[in-house]
Amino acid sequence: MSTTTLIVGSGFVGRAVAARLAARGGTPVLASRTPPPEDTAPWVRLDATDADACAQVVESVRPDRLVLVHGPSDVTWCEADPERAIALHSAAARHLTAAARGRRTVLISTDNVFDGSGPDNDEATPTAPANAYGRAKLAAERIVGTAPDATVLRVSLVYGWEPADCAKWLNFFAACAHRLRAGERVEAPHDQWTTPVLVADVAAVTAAVLEPGAPGLLHLGGPDRVSRAEWAAAIADGLGVPRTRVTPVPRAAGRYASRPAHTCLTSTLLDEVLRRHGLRVRGVAEGVRALLEAAP
Repeated sequence: MSTTTLIVGSGFVGRAVAARLAARGGTPVLASRTPPPEDTAPWVRLDATDADACAQVVESVRPDRLVLVHGPSDVTWCEADPERAIALHSAAARHLTAAARGRRTVLISTDNVFDGSGPDNDEATPTAPANAYGRAKLAAERIVGTAPDATVLRVSLVYGWEPADCAKWLNFFAACAHRLRAGERVEAPHDQWTTPVLVADVAAVTAAVLEPGAPGLLHLGGPDRVSRAEWAAAIADGLGVPRTRVTPVPRAAGRYASRPAHTCLTSTLLDEVLRRHGLRVRGVAEGVRALLEAAP
C-alpha cells in the first residue's frame, strides 16, 4: 500500500521531495497558497496560517506523514518584516502539528539559526539566530520539536537548476550559471561561507528521515565549505568560462548583508543516517558537474 505524504510548501525543495517520494512508489501531495508547475505532484490549496484550513486539508488528504518546508524563506523579506516572518512560520507549524495528530513529521529548517561566528555548527551547538529568518525558523523548530514523532532537519544552502524566468529569486547556483552562460559578470561575497547541498541530496535525506528511527534533530550540510565567490568560480570552471567574470565583493555590499558570515552545518549523526539508507551527499565540484551535464 502506498504511503501518502503531505508536503506543505510547493517551492524548490518541496517539489524535489515530492519527486523523490513518487519515484519510490509513494504518494506525495503538495500543499501551498499557489499551485506549482503542472508537471509536479498532486496539489491542494492551503493557507497554513489558517487553523481550520490545515485541519480540513489533513482530513481530506489523510496523510501518513508530513513534511513542512513552508515559508517565507526570503532572508531579505524576513529582515524587512521580522514580526510577520515569525508569526507566519509559527502559525503554520502550530496548526499543522495539531492537525496531524501525531503523524510522523519532518520540518526543514536552516543554518541561519546560528550566529555565524564559527564554521562548525553541529547538533549540539547552541542556537543564536543572527537574522529574522533564523529566528522565525527557530520558533517553528520549537513548536514541531514538541510533537511526539518529529525530526527537525536543518539544511545548509540548497542549490540546483531553476529556469531563468522563475518568478522568485533564483538559488545561488542557478543565478550564477544563467548569468555566466549569458556572458554576464557575477559579483559574489568573498566573506560569506556555506556548505552547499544539492537539492536532490536534500530530497533523498528528507525521504530517509521520514522513516522510523531518525534522530529528532539532524544537520545536513555538504562536504565542502566554500565562500560564495569560490563557489561562483567553480561554476565558471564547470561552464568553461573565465574565472575573471566572477568579482569577489564583501557580503555587506549586496543582498547577503543580513546573512551570517558562516552559514555552515556539520553533523555528528548524518554519517549513520547516510550509511543506513545507502546515501551520500555530493560535494560542490561533483554537484556542479552533474547539474551542468543535465542542463537544458
